[in-house]
Amino acid sequence: MTDQHSELRETVRARYAEAANMVAEGGAANDCCGSPSVEVDSNFGASLYRAADRDQLPIAATAASLGCGNPTAVAELREGERVLDLGSGGGIDVLLSARRVGPTGKAYGVDMTDEMLALARENAAKADAANVEFLKGTIEAIPLPANSIDVVISNCVINLSVDKSAVFAEMARVLVPGGRIGISDVIADDALSAQQRAERGDYVGCIAGALSFAEYRAGLAAAGFTEIEITATHSVADGMHSAIVKAVKPAPQPTVEDAPAPCCGPTCCS
Repeated sequence: MTDQHSELRETVRARYAEAANMVAEGGAANDCCGSPSVEVDSNFGASLYRAADRDQLPIAATAASLGCGNPTAVAELREGERVLDLGSGGGIDVLLSARRVGPTGKAYGVDMTDEMLALARENAAKADAANVEFLKGTIEAIPLPANSIDVVISNCVINLSVDKSAVFAEMARVLVPGGRIGISDVIADDALSAQQRAERGDYVGCIAGALSFAEYRAGLAAAGFTEIEITATHSVADGMHSAIVKAVKPAPQPTVEDAPAPCCGPTCCS
């Protein structure tokens, strides 16, 4: 990794550590009224979740939300599935996912920020969520084995990565054949240059690092994903959009060797 990439990653980590500390300190000092929300505009944060979803969770989980959408609403999670949230932050999407997959399923969160991991684990304990696990790691090197996850979600985090092709490859690696992604992310109009994206906001603000629609689609396809759908949901800046991204890791097609032998008579079919 280049020095510039290391610097960008540390800038992102420090910003999210500051956000986690702000929420944690607010909750400790003001338990009667709940934690204050991290200040973001109306295009980001817990306001993008249904009130019914927010009300299920500890206040500190929603207060720490910095996402641009609600990936659990589009991931179509089912009972018993294993779901992974990339860049899990204060744990809002992990906790909502855990409720959807039920006690026979499991929800994992991966985050590189110690402060966010501590906040998420505290929120899981408050929510009595037994089927969750938060892991320290980066989304470019997910600390889970191959073919171990049914659904990958993420909320406005992949655009922060300094190596998005590695993220796409890691998603494909950990997903089981037939597994799927349901992601919220910031994506740029194809006409915008990298310089124009940077002019619309800093890297930590989710804007400068965003891929274009064409780049996002090409990156997922290069990692082996199919059935790629990218749908803009709302504008976050001029030419920049929050979008829902769906795709599938295809299951291998049966080969000729895998096909059953043709029946040749009554004895072989008995």
